[in-house]
Amino acid sequence: MKEEAIKSPLKAFMKQRRMGLNDFIQKIANNSYACKHPEVQSILKISQPQEPELMNANPSPPPSPSQQINLGPSSNPHAKPSDFHFLKVIGKGSFGKVLLARHKAEEAFYAVKVLQKKAILKKKEEKHIMSERNVLLKNVKHPFLVGLHFSFQTADKLYFVLDYINGGELFYHLQRERCFLEPRARFYAAEIASALGYLHSLNIVYRDLKPENILLDCQGHIVLTDFGLCKENIEHNGTTSTFCGTPEYLAPEVLHKQPYDRTVDWWCLGAVLYEMLYGLPPFYSRNTAEMYDNILNKPLQLKPNITNSARHLLEGLLQKDRTKRLGAKDDFMEIKNHVFFSVINWDDLINKKITPPFNPNVSGPSDLRHFDPEFTEEPVPNSIGRSPDSILLTASVKEAAEAFLGFSYAPPVDSFL
Repeated sequence: MKEEAIKSPLKAFMKQRRMGLNDFIQKIANNSYACKHPEVQSILKISQPQEPELMNANPSPPPSPSQQINLGPSSNPHAKPSDFHFLKVIGKGSFGKVLLARHKAEEAFYAVKVLQKKAILKKKEEKHIMSERNVLLKNVKHPFLVGLHFSFQTADKLYFVLDYINGGELFYHLQRERCFLEPRARFYAAEIASALGYLHSLNIVYRDLKPENILLDCQGHIVLTDFGLCKENIEHNGTTSTFCGTPEYLAPEVLHKQPYDRTVDWWCLGAVLYEMLYGLPPFYSRNTAEMYDNILNKPLQLKPNITNSARHLLEGLLQKDRTKRLGAKDDFMEIKNHVFFSVINWDDLINKKITPPFNPNVSGPSDLRHFDPEFTEEPVPNSIGRSPDSILLTASVKEAAEAFLGFSYAPPVDSFL
């Protein structure tokens, strides 16, 4: 009975996590739950959000031919869907799917993210796609960030050809094991912090850290993926104010709709570390309005089954006042120098000289044991590798075809070495 009591909220939590922010907010917008705090009420007074993870007061109109999104000058005119054998669905999102694919000529395996242009345009998410591509172009040199090999497009789809990582989502492993021992949680937190610190050094705020966006490679090292919510050009002490993220991990300043800075990523690191140690995010409630109330107003409560250094780190990262949060003064250096990480040799970490505490033991690229069967059992759509005949393009497809000028990308030759 006790085990069932634990499983029930976990099951509900996992189901809600898959729903995403928009579904969450739409679901609770008409809920009769009356929250005591006016800030939370203002968050929930959203009738018909126009964008799934972005609630701007003044949404931009759809792009006209004079407002086309130009994603850069580089191009890879030779790449096309027929270059690949699309083998399995390994992930799904708002705008398309991620597939395991084998390049026919190279015989190399890739994760190919295939996005529907019409869906992106309908939800006015072109800027997020642009940000994702731009961040991918910048992060090719970091060991804990997924790499982009090249990108290309057809009339109706965008294709990101990414590193294929098959050790499973951190979310998947947490789901199976419920929580991790402290040394394992520390190792993952250190690699995640290293990746975030690197993004911050490029003036990029990640904004959407959660176990679903953290993958393990075949050796057990962290790989951060999905850069659609990244915000570029945030200088040290610079702020932004877009309401976005995932409910369980939203920092208080985001919920307050106040300007926020890169310390929002350190709050999320605290939330992920807490979840690794305890099995659920801090302030979690099955009722989302109550959870928002908890994030804004409830003091952080830590059970006594963690070390003092872990407790001190969580208190620093999950500080509601961002100006007092760990990382507010000296960013990644403050996290790096915290006593919790005193056993970590950061040079060895970045060079992958520390043996991961868990080995996914995958036998090769075709080993999909760490992917959710919900994805892998789904048939690969026939439409993934083809586009509508150009003669028969509808007006909406033509608009989509013209909206992503310059999206295609091929890396410099030496980046493959």
